[in-house]
Amino acid sequence: MFDNLREDATTSYDQGKFQPTASTGSAFGASPRSKRILGMTSFQLFVITFLLMLAVCVVGAMALFATNKIGF
Repeated sequence: MFDNLREDATTSYDQGKFQPTASTGSAFGASPRSKRILGMTSFQLFVITFLLMLAVCVVGAMALFATNKIGF
């Protein structure tokens, strides 16, 4: 695994081989179609957000029960 590490570290890479991709019109070169956050679709983000909200509500309700602020 580390056999050629020193040789790889001293190897200089030719800058002439780099070819930029075709410009898609955005500032960072990403396609305008990929509007994903953290690589998830909008439905996946909704499910994660809903589960997080549910967890916060459950923990909050347990805290209110534990401090006797609410009860049955």
